[in-house]
Amino acid sequence: MPTCSDPDVPLCIDCDGTLVRTDLLHEALLVLMKRSPQKLLRIPFWLMRGKAYVKQKIAQEVELDWTTIPFNGEVVELARQARKSGRRVVLATASHRLLADGVAAHLGLFDEVLATEAGVNLTGEKKAESLAARFGMRGFDYVGDEKRDLRVWSVARNATVVSSSAGLVEAARRVATVGRVIPSPARRLGVYLRGLRLHQWLKNLLVFVPIVAAHRVGWNTDLFRAGLAFVAFGLCASAVYVMNDLLDLESDRRHIRKRLRPFASALIPIWHGALIAPTLLAAGIAIALHLPLEFVVVLVAYILITTAYSLVLKRQVIVDVLILAGLYTLRIIGGGAATGVVPSFWLLAFSMFIFLSLAMVKRYSELLVTLASNKTAAAGRGYAVTDLPVLMSAGTSSGMAAVLVMALYINNPDSRGLYPVPQWLWLVPPLLLYWIARLWMKAHRGEIDDDPVVFAIRDWQSIVVVLLGACLFALAASF
Repeated sequence: MPTCSDPDVPLCIDCDGTLVRTDLLHEALLVLMKRSPQKLLRIPFWLMRGKAYVKQKIAQEVELDWTTIPFNGEVVELARQARKSGRRVVLATASHRLLADGVAAHLGLFDEVLATEAGVNLTGEKKAESLAARFGMRGFDYVGDEKRDLRVWSVARNATVVSSSAGLVEAARRVATVGRVIPSPARRLGVYLRGLRLHQWLKNLLVFVPIVAAHRVGWNTDLFRAGLAFVAFGLCASAVYVMNDLLDLESDRRHIRKRLRPFASALIPIWHGALIAPTLLAAGIAIALHLPLEFVVVLVAYILITTAYSLVLKRQVIVDVLILAGLYTLRIIGGGAATGVVPSFWLLAFSMFIFLSLAMVKRYSELLVTLASNKTAAAGRGYAVTDLPVLMSAGTSSGMAAVLVMALYINNPDSRGLYPVPQWLWLVPPLLLYWIARLWMKAHRGEIDDDPVVFAIRDWQSIVVVLLGACLFALAASF
């Protein structure tokens, strides 16, 4: 029997889920959805002519950026070592030949490509037949990752399993000689929760602000309704984050930190995200239907605006940060709509200025990372590194405007009527000044993550400022 390194025995490698950690068809569908969404309507008609035809049409419509595709390093190295030892290396994939040729050209490791084309969907039984006809029964080694590869392994000499599934490895051993197992990252619950960005739900605490400002925290009905609004916003926000991550795969993979996100790093399959997003959205709207119609309108507006932001507006300079600030304020309006409390002018003005400053901190921090990477423009955004001084100027000015609004609110006669001891409130503006100035100082030093909210919940000084501010308002409201 020949050895596993026998140069006369070709090494055949699957692509989707094996050589690459993602699925090229799903990647192509996302690109098509971003660039020509109207063409998605043609897919049902393409399906009438078979899966191979669908793959062909989609492959013809898009061009993938191979530098952003997450390859499996161990499998790439396996191919490199096989070729170095003189073995013939073959890419055998169910992806269409146009995509398969792109992978082969990018890596430069394959002597031959066998792929879906000419009406033949090269998967499972078809792939097994093709490889056996090309190299003979037991005349090749095969690297695969899923149950459909069992049929191929059954006609291969040796099997390499790219999976962490003990069941798949055992099934492969029943039909073939398993020479090697390459574990793939496990899809644990924590990975999915990270993909939903549950820490971002902290932003939805803003729905409680109207009842706090109106001194109605003790009203159980208001608390219950605000709680429902919190969950509804959270579910819809997570749905939008998932959709945004899917649409931003290419730019996220070029980013030094965002490339580690679950979807960008292919820890979560694209098709899972395509199911998760509408499910969360439906759940959020279902909960919203138990609240006043005004809240449903606000939530739908939030969904539409965030969708527009994900598709178009995030690439528009200044518009993007205004939208981000507006979405924070919309949560406050939503909280008021859910509880029947009308947010005051002062509250809305303060929130717009303070959150505009935070949105600009986010963009400023992203641009600093871009500058450190020796690039001139942020991927997927409309900003250049030369915009850094403008962002800092506008952001700090907006933060100072928020402090001014707070001071004017404290001095307003109507506001003083809500607080028996208003003198305590005059300690709030200095606290706020300190926090904003320190936030921008940290941002300028590159010490803030892309999201200032994440920074704030991890920064002990920010937590102390929030607690002190809450104590000051409580003291001012006490008799």
